Amino acid sequence: MPRSRHGGRHELGQNFLHHRPTIDRIMGLVAATEGSVLEIGAGDGALTSALATLERPLTAIDLDEHRVRRLRRRLPGVRVEHGDALTYPIRLDVVVSNVPFHLTTPILRRLLAASRWRDAILLTQWEVARKRAGVGGRTMMSAQSAPWFHFDLHGRVPAWAFTPRPSVDGGVLSIRRRGSPLVPSEERSSYERFVRAVFTGPGRSLDRVVAGVLGTDHRTAARLLARAGIPTEGLPRQITPTQWAALWVLRTGRLRD
Repeated sequence: MPRSRHGGRHELGQNFLHHRPTIDRIMGLVAATEGSVLEIGAGDGALTSALATLERPLTAIDLDEHRVRRLRRRLPGVRVEHGDALTYPIRLDVVVSNVPFHLTTPILRRLLAASRWRDAILLTQWEVARKRAGVGGRTMMSAQSAPWFHFDLHGRVPAWAFTPRPSVDGGVLSIRRRGSPLVPSEERSSYERFVRAVFTGPGRSLDRVVAGVLGTDHRTAARLLARAGIPTEGLPRQITPTQWAALWVLRTGRLRD
């Protein structure tokens, strides 16, 4: 196949999935959702062909113009478009992607900032999928978005399931928008700043970190943490979404003895 004007597979970060059990696993997760589907990074169409069998409105995008032309010929019932994952509008109900590993963070940030989709089924690096789902502790990004989204891990994908073979395993991650957010949407920006401040704030214990963030003494911060069900000896990555939401409410001074 001719080289894309955007680069070869290495520059595009393409690791094509050829593992049938993983394709079937992703298909099962997508089949449990409803509505139109957007596939980001269609590549050679291994997932696209499977998604087309659902007989739902399907749009597939890819940055490689040659693969776009091939998929259009092969799958005339699918809307295949030349598009960049970092700029293409995310306006459909379900997002599916074998995420280019080098673009994982910017694509996730775009996705979590978009407001119209309900479900996302993503194949990412194993460590990313594991941490986003809160296995072994949540990342700051997951904590910042958890009041609005559920994250679930659906298994590990061996590196040999891709061509070319990446240096790390993959993981299947699902994200579902919460029907009832734990924090009001209009408070999202200030909530995200609060979480960032707690994750990055100085202090040898959580009560002292929170005290610094809130501009109060560590005893008051310890009481806030206790009311939210958070141990002072814990770490920010160990705080659950409901605990973060409780701490967010209590941090305004609505603590009563």
